[in-house]
Amino acid sequence: MSDPAEEAAFIEKLYEYGEQLNNAKDKSQNVQDYQGIIDAAKTSVKAKQLAAQLIPRFYKFFPDLSSPALDAHLDLVEAEELGVRVQAIRGLPLFCKDTPENIGKMVDILVQILGSEEFVERDAVHKALMSLLRQDVKASLTALFKHIGSVEEPSTDDVIREKVINFVRDKVFPIKAELLKPQEEMERHITDLIKKSLEDVTGIEFRMFMDFLKSLSLFGEKAPAERMKELIGIIEGQADLDAQFNVSDADHIDRLISCLHMALPFVVVRTFYTVQVFIFSLFSVKFFLQQNHFFSLQRGASSNKFLNYINKYIISVFDQLPGERKVDLLRSLAEFSPYTTPQDSRQMLPSIVQLLKKYMTWKKTGEEMNFTYVECLLYTFHHLAHKVPNATNSLCGYKIVTGQPSDRLGEDFSEHYNDFTERLNNVEEFTRATIKKLTQGMDENNKSMAGAKTDEEKEKIKTKKQNATTGLRTCNNILTMTKPLHAKVPSFIGDKRINLSWKEATKAASTAPAAGAKRPANAANGSNNIASKKGRGAGGLQNQLVNRALEGLSGGGRGGMRGRGRGWGGRGRGRGGGYR
Repeated sequence: MSDPAEEAAFIEKLYEYGEQLNNAKDKSQNVQDYQGIIDAAKTSVKAKQLAAQLIPRFYKFFPDLSSPALDAHLDLVEAEELGVRVQAIRGLPLFCKDTPENIGKMVDILVQILGSEEFVERDAVHKALMSLLRQDVKASLTALFKHIGSVEEPSTDDVIREKVINFVRDKVFPIKAELLKPQEEMERHITDLIKKSLEDVTGIEFRMFMDFLKSLSLFGEKAPAERMKELIGIIEGQADLDAQFNVSDADHIDRLISCLHMALPFVVVRTFYTVQVFIFSLFSVKFFLQQNHFFSLQRGASSNKFLNYINKYIISVFDQLPGERKVDLLRSLAEFSPYTTPQDSRQMLPSIVQLLKKYMTWKKTGEEMNFTYVECLLYTFHHLAHKVPNATNSLCGYKIVTGQPSDRLGEDFSEHYNDFTERLNNVEEFTRATIKKLTQGMDENNKSMAGAKTDEEKEKIKTKKQNATTGLRTCNNILTMTKPLHAKVPSFIGDKRINLSWKEATKAASTAPAAGAKRPANAANGSNNIASKKGRGAGGLQNQLVNRALEGLSGGGRGGMRGRGRGWGGRGRGRGGGYR
């Protein structure tokens, strides 16, 4: 419409249609007015902008015109003019005020525009989606999660899928307390939606969703043990523990070890919960009944699928694992070991002892000793043996008496004892020699630091000192754990007196940066920040530092975590969905 006078007259007519509809008591009788507004959506830019306001405002009064009205408005959403599009987007939630069945369709339309390059348009989409969520959170979430997809209903557009995930993470999750009402019903609904979507996610997405689930009251401190079990079940499903292990499948290994570490906090919580139940029962009149409940609860938690899987497959092919994953696996096992049940401990001990003997090498063989492996395995050995001490009789030749047939005291395992203690002696000899050399190196570094002139020289020396400190911590832990194992009836460490060397390193690395220092590059990105919050992302570097500190000093270690963190590759969760 090129004639300004004609356009002005048409705009005036539109205002007239709107005013007449506003004033009408029975608006449904003003069909011609509403039809005139619909027709205006095909004219000038200003008329389109005004029509974009009026069409959704009076939509509910004209059900017979619902199709042409909606079609005309969707044309405005796709208009060339940015101002028209923005106005039309803002009006979309109004189509659902009295017709909630339209919510799914409006969400579908809006997610198609989430990737707009225009900030004002993208902002309008975000606000429209939030408006729909406040109108009907259940229907809106259901529609949103369809675009995230699952194995049964995969997302057809990866770009849209990513935009929807980012929107849910950045806009929905932070205001869950406001949106998820009634709380229990809606937390359960979004949990079910997430669980379905987890069938087809990347490692970063999985951690993001799990962090959100942990934040829900549904899985909070007061939640029953069954809820913790549900979360562990989700992680076990992601690890694909029903699949045959393939040592060449690096993605499955990454996923398995990452999930093992993610499950650890829930195992700790569940263990604490069962102990609380037992302590409470001691002061209860119904002690014996509740004691039975406690032991049944323990039996239900006794079979750990992660440990069974690792024991069944991975320990037997440990040497075939990629070098950078070996330490990662052993560290995760060590952290898991304090929370294993006696049943799991008895099943795992033979494999752990086998690995421990392998890496506590004989002096005469001239083989290298990986100090990091030995620290992990000794720690795991102590915590498993502490729960089932007599299991070590046949494995290490000890003479622990519990009065059970499994003591096997009538059998001669003296060769096992001699072999095990000889290896302990060799480990201690190697370790003391390494401590001596590391200490000497520390003295040399201190002298070098005094003579260093440039910041670069000082930084290199500082790194060497840190390496040596971490190495000393590893060595001291090893000596602390080997000392009580020489007796025929040893004392196994089952408490927290040993502070694992990498936990100390992680703690030191997580301290706040100095004033004026820049934040890490990934700190601004919520999804990338998930892995770093676990305190595991720096593990590869720390392990390399430990092994460099020990390199050449009785062999040093060579394994290590990958610096890229604990994530795995592309989408897909086992069972036909690759992680590459």
